[in-house]
Order: sequence, then structure tokens, then C-alpha cells
Amino acid sequence: MLRLMPVGDSMTIGSAGEHTWRYRLWQHLRETYGGPFRIVGPREALYDKATNTSDSYEYADPDFPRAHLAGWGEGWQHMTPLIADAVRAHKPDVLLVSLGLIDLGFYTDAEQTAEQARTFIAEARLSNPRIAMALLPVIPNVRADTDPPFAAQVAHFNELLAKTAADLDEPRSPLLLTSTPSAYDVNHDTYDGTHPNASGEHKIAGAFADSLYEAWDLGERYGAGEY
Repeated sequence: MLRLMPVGDSMTIGSAGEHTWRYRLWQHLRETYGGPFRIVGPREALYDKATNTSDSYEYADPDFPRAHLAGWGEGWQHMTPLIADAVRAHKPDVLLVSLGLIDLGFYTDAEQTAEQARTFIAEARLSNPRIAMALLPVIPNVRADTDPPFAAQVAHFNELLAKTAADLDEPRSPLLLTSTPSAYDVNHDTYDGTHPNASGEHKIAGAFADSLYEAWDLGERYGAGEY
């Protein structure tokens, strides 16, 4: 059985009332993947904006495997200390990783963030030397429109992430740099300039799904009808 673990920040955990891209990808794989699979991880909750806590289960559709390793305001530096134990406990075959925006926005520059990504990869491999990882480039948020230095850091980190994936890729533990979400527009695909609305959820799920299909023949391409 194929086990997938979503790892991410606020764009991955989602907040109360949302479906999340995790749900959209699960729906897609349920229809297109030919074998059994599970979504795994140590957490299940959404973020509750009313209480500023990650303890809500008010999904728009709660009837799906909600497991993940994601957190509101958490980035590479927060997930790196957790990933070895999470991989050991939940035994994912594939990590679906969307991290970096919060790091670049508040904690570390592009070079430091890329170093965290390298450490994260090493830690995951300590628990499973054959783990595969699909890495989503950072999607610039609305801040990039008015803060050129921040936009430059995002672009530089994405270049470093691509180099990291190429440098550390191994046949037994492949690293996949996914495509960027198709035609993603923060003015139309988010509800606040950062966090995905329904169309943004579909586009992030599509970026993972298309890359998993093209690189590893998992499932099928994300259909236009799913948007």
C-alpha cells in the first residue's frame, strides 16, 4: 500500500471551513490511482482563526483521511526536528512537501532556508532510506508584489531548492521538484493574498498530481474538470 504524508505550513493545514488541497489531491488519487493508498501523518486538525489554535475539525467535507504534518506559521525549521519521528511512526513512502514561505517571510534568508531543506531531507532518510519526496516550490504571496527584496529571496530559494533536489536525488530515495501550480494568481486563487481558496486548492493539488504522474507514473494528470 502506498502511503503519502503531506508536510507544510498554513497553506497545507488549512483553516476551519476549508476543504484544503490535501482533500482535493485525495479525491483525485481515489479516482485515478490504480492501487490502495493511505494519507498518513501525526496530525489531523485545521487551524481555528477564532481561537488561534490548531484544534478545529470543521472541514468543509470531513469525510476523508485528514492526516498530515502541517502547522500554521510553521516552516522548514519547525518541521525538520519532527520529520524523523513522523516518518518512523507513520511509515510514509512519499512526502508531499510545501514549505518555505513562512521561513523566508519571518525567519531565514534563502541560503539558510535551503540549508534547512537539506537537513530535513537527511532527517527523513534517517528513518526511511528509501523515502521519496515531492517538493513544491514556494508560491510567492501578495507581499512579493510590493516588497522586491522578498520577491528576490523567494526566487533565489526556489533556485536553491531545485539545486538541492538535483544534488541530493538518489535512485533509492528520489527527490522530485514539482511543477509550480498552473496559472496561479494570488488575486484569484487565494482569499487573502496568501492562503488558497477553492481554485487555489485545486491548483496546488494539480501541481503535485501532475508531477507525481509525470515522474513516477502515480495516478493521472489532474483534469481540467477538477478545477
